[in-house]
Amino acid sequence: MFGYLPPDLLTNAELAKIVDTSDEWICEMVGIRNIGSFDVQAACSGFVYALTIAAQFIETGAFDKIVVVGADKMSAIIDYTDRATCVLFGDGAGAILVEPNKKYGIVDALIRADGAGMPHLHQKAGGSRMPPTAETVAKRLHYVHQEGAAVYKFAIARMAEVATELMQRNRLSPTDVDWLVPHQANKRIIEATAERMKLDPKQVMITIHKYGNTTAATIPLCLWDYESKLKAGDRMILAAFGGGFTWGGVYMTWAYDG
Repeated sequence: MFGYLPPDLLTNAELAKIVDTSDEWICEMVGIRNIGSFDVQAACSGFVYALTIAAQFIETGAFDKIVVVGADKMSAIIDYTDRATCVLFGDGAGAILVEPNKKYGIVDALIRADGAGMPHLHQKAGGSRMPPTAETVAKRLHYVHQEGAAVYKFAIARMAEVATELMQRNRLSPTDVDWLVPHQANKRIIEATAERMKLDPKQVMITIHKYGNTTAATIPLCLWDYESKLKAGDRMILAAFGGGFTWGGVYMTWAYDG
């Protein structure tokens, strides 16, 4: 094991000089919650990653109910002078409740990542690798950088790859799949993924024309938007692809009539 702490020490007394607080209040209140929560960072694939984690907590019996939330505020990091990105992204949030069910639920999942894709879709500055400075702001490095052609090629290949692998592992033919729930990157990627899976367009959820690419929120927003059309037992393939690169898929059966 190894540990490290920075040398500077910010005491409770010093915090009390900055904000309206006290040492007693901090000791009594900070850290008290009755449920756990944490953030999963996987860009547009974040919801699929988080759903996979939630399923494992349910399967082990550690928890009975878990809320998985996909939310992003992309408008804060979009350059609205860049036509390649500003027409794509939107802000949004969606959430689902995961709980034990002997008949329906998450059957199988795959998550993947390849850091070699980072140069094609990332934010140049703002993290620990390049913290924000006056210079990084002046150089406009705090916006999403995307190389469309490379992302398009990889997104189609990887989303179709995880989707077809899930179908093969679970012995599903295209007619066995009721819905493809794809990340809403753009309509061409969605259509190309469905074509490679040999799915009818009627089996594909599409909301990008309404909400744009809301990154980690696109899949739960699809489920929310199509909820009235869903039936208990509907077989779904969720597929996502995001910056970094990250990608993943989930095979699940829907648990109730919309």
